[in-house]
Amino acid sequence: MLIAFNKPYGVLCQFTDRSVPPRPTLAGFGLPAGVYAAGRLDHDSEGLLLLTDDGALAHRLTDPRHKLPKTYWVQVEGDPRPEQLQALREGVVLNDGPTRPAKVRRLDPAPRLWPRDPPVRYRKTVPDAWLELVISEGRNRQVRRMTAAVGLPTLRLVRVAIGRHRLATGQGPDAGWLPPGSWHRVDGAA
Repeated sequence: MLIAFNKPYGVLCQFTDRSVPPRPTLAGFGLPAGVYAAGRLDHDSEGLLLLTDDGALAHRLTDPRHKLPKTYWVQVEGDPRPEQLQALREGVVLNDGPTRPAKVRRLDPAPRLWPRDPPVRYRKTVPDAWLELVISEGRNRQVRRMTAAVGLPTLRLVRVAIGRHRLATGQGPDAGWLPPGSWHRVDGAA
């Protein structure tokens, strides 16, 4: 079984939390018993999380050797210059080594997404922009570290696709988003 879940902002990608007070986890969303996250999505990131009860499928989805592309829509602080976007395309050097090159493009107009709770802080004097980044790695907080490395701090990060699996509820331009906190079963092929 493979589940597509739209992980809300502030939810941990695990079913338990030993923090005091406990933080929201996957346990609060009525997911089927026996599934676990195939990969991670940071507490402060949103969007597509795949869950499965099939260990081999989880491995195919997460193993870096398979180079499964992950697509993110990233709201960044600042107005991206061509050289900043080119640096992302070539790969940037992080404290744990260079990244693979990313596919990157500016999203203009900004994508139509659900409101985030809490909302991103808006500042009249600081511009922001939306980028689409496609990477084939999954390092800890990688997209945030990549945009920061080129001088574009991340304000909001939404994963919209993993391989052929998308956060949309259907195909085509009229497809809507799976609402935050909602899930549905999908075909399991990676």
